[in-house]
Amino acid sequence: MLPLQTVRERADEIRTATAQRGAEAPIDRILELDGERAPLLTEVETMRADRNRAGKAIGAASDADERQRLIDEQRAVAGKLDDLEARLAEIDAELNERLLEVPNLFHADVPIGAEEANVVVLHGDPAAGTEERVDTPVPITEWPNPEDEPGLKPHWELGEALGIIDFERGVKLSGANFYLLTGDGARLQRALIAWMLDLHREQGYSEVYPPALVNEAALVGTSQLPKFADTMFQTTDGRWLIPTSEVPVTNMYAGEILEPGSLPIHHTAYSPCFRREQFSAGSAVRGIKRGYQFDKVEMVRFEEPDHSWEALDALLEHALETVRTLGLRYRVLRLASEDLTFASAMTYDIEVWAPGAREWLEVSSVSNFLDFQARRASLRYRTEDGSVAHLHTLNGSGLGMPRTVAAVLEQHQLEDGSVELPKALRPYLGGQATIEARG
Repeated sequence: MLPLQTVRERADEIRTATAQRGAEAPIDRILELDGERAPLLTEVETMRADRNRAGKAIGAASDADERQRLIDEQRAVAGKLDDLEARLAEIDAELNERLLEVPNLFHADVPIGAEEANVVVLHGDPAAGTEERVDTPVPITEWPNPEDEPGLKPHWELGEALGIIDFERGVKLSGANFYLLTGDGARLQRALIAWMLDLHREQGYSEVYPPALVNEAALVGTSQLPKFADTMFQTTDGRWLIPTSEVPVTNMYAGEILEPGSLPIHHTAYSPCFRREQFSAGSAVRGIKRGYQFDKVEMVRFEEPDHSWEALDALLEHALETVRTLGLRYRVLRLASEDLTFASAMTYDIEVWAPGAREWLEVSSVSNFLDFQARRASLRYRTEDGSVAHLHTLNGSGLGMPRTVAAVLEQHQLEDGSVELPKALRPYLGGQATIEARG
């Protein structure tokens, strides 16, 4: 949430930034309410002060007639004060609702435009031992795909041939956009999750296993509500299935004031995630890369404001370590303004190449939210001088399972139809080195 004072002082800048996101925000209505609120608050505070002085005068009056006169005067204005206080409460409530509809301001280095304006800033191929930073970022529309490798299968064909993905039974159980991982497919995903959690612990993250159901306040705190209610699942008792473990982990300290020396705090968490997105038909949604339920390992950081941009670089590096260690060819995008999430001030996406499907798959999104989520969730800390301030929050996937599984299958497939497993995962699979073709 942007502070009301920021909206008041930087209204034109916020209008421009919101338009550059391809979004809308009720800036005019916020300023209108703010304009009505200021004189109303002054009047209410004046009347409250007058009431307090009158109360003292009534208590001090020794003459019964004088006391009654003062009481009658207060009765005459009491109704007006009640009406003004009620209107003030209405304005405050609407102001808070409207401020929740204003997206975050974004960093000056964010490219302006839609998805096509996303730029490649880094790319690498662990198999070839190469990595290169792109000093002059290149729009993704101008970035060449790797050369075609004839004979490689997409993961949905591999998965069925290996007997590790069952689409038909997934649909039978739950409907469209669900699938089953079976046998070595289920074991591969479990190994990935366990290995990633261990890796992130080594990187300095404390592990959390969060609930998959949260209340409405938690989703407001991380900016999924009210804007994205139609992309989530709500239970019959009013709680919500989490779209990412970012939601419960970020809200762990909501409403608290962390003591000096508490920051930074770094957590990692595994959770199932649930999103009710609208998927188009056709090859673009084939396989397991999009679904209503998926698993993900997340990293969440709580930082002092002066350190959040360097923390974003560290978070990106930690996500990249998972990709490099799995031997996956990748590229890093800096997202353009219209592709940012509502709360993000800057986001990097890590995409890995799927050579069978011949497409890039996003496996991680790494973002700095500055104090935007912290203001919504009341995440605060006490500085060394004793003052209280909002901290900064960041999060990054480390990684999203379905697309990581798909990329591992496609990039590590062998000529005989089997899949060679990354060495880092083999201890988690009892030393197993390959997923063998059936028959």
